[in-house]
Amino acid sequence: MQRVLVTGGAGVLGAAVVRRLLRDPDYEVRVSDQRAVPAWMREGCEVHRGDLRALSEARKALAGCTHAIHLAGIVEGAGAPHTLTEVNNALSNAVVRAALDADVARFVYVSSSTVYERATVFPTPEEHAWECPPPRSAYGFSKLTGEAYCRAAFAEHGLRYTICRPFNAYGPGGPDDAVIPDLIRKSLDGLSPMPIYGSGEQTRTFTWLDDVADGLVCAMRSPAGEGEAFNIGWREETSIAELARLCWEACGRDPEQLELAAEPSPKAVDPLRRSADVEKARERLGWRRR
Repeated sequence: MQRVLVTGGAGVLGAAVVRRLLRDPDYEVRVSDQRAVPAWMREGCEVHRGDLRALSEARKALAGCTHAIHLAGIVEGAGAPHTLTEVNNALSNAVVRAALDADVARFVYVSSSTVYERATVFPTPEEHAWECPPPRSAYGFSKLTGEAYCRAAFAEHGLRYTICRPFNAYGPGGPDDAVIPDLIRKSLDGLSPMPIYGSGEQTRTFTWLDDVADGLVCAMRSPAGEGEAFNIGWREETSIAELARLCWEACGRDPEQLELAAEPSPKAVDPLRRSADVEKARERLGWRRR
């Protein structure tokens, strides 16, 4: 039996990963999170509640684990860039060190499509992360730094790692201010003109939570995933204006009645395009987004 540690397992994507692992009889699951853990997770998993920035707690969390999927961290949009950088780097430092001490068979670092903030190639392949300029946002830079921790730990100590870069995961339980729940709420209220951030021309590759979770587990268990980075995303770009229309019509509104009103984006960095090339994950992992 293999035991998998999921750091940040009480989060939206973390919970989807835990559900995916629990469906597989080959895995026992341990969740490490300082947030409240739902009853179903407490019943099906071991739970660790310590602060993973402390190496002693990271070692406790990883003791006896054969695999780890590292999701814990402060997410984009938190509004405190120094705190975000400080916390995420401290987590990478302690968790990677503890994974080396535990000699895990595979360490999956969950990075982000924000490492491609300044991409110039679309759809964007994995190797473009080293060709485009580094991210300007604290979140994107912290995620790229976490990738560097993995590669450095491999170069010096032989860490068996895989890097996954999800693209705009969405699904139930996400934050209310995320773009899809925000547009649905405005559509239910019949708000027209509907305020949207930016011109509406920005495109994103929105990817269902369960598809992302399945991609992370596929990358973890596949021999072809070791030492590699993979984009985990949907195949098509959707503009924010198109997304607003989809939400409006899904809420039963007359499409002829929708007008859009552009507002300044609250994000310091809001790229015009974010588009995933996912051929590498398809060819090497056999992963298919559904």
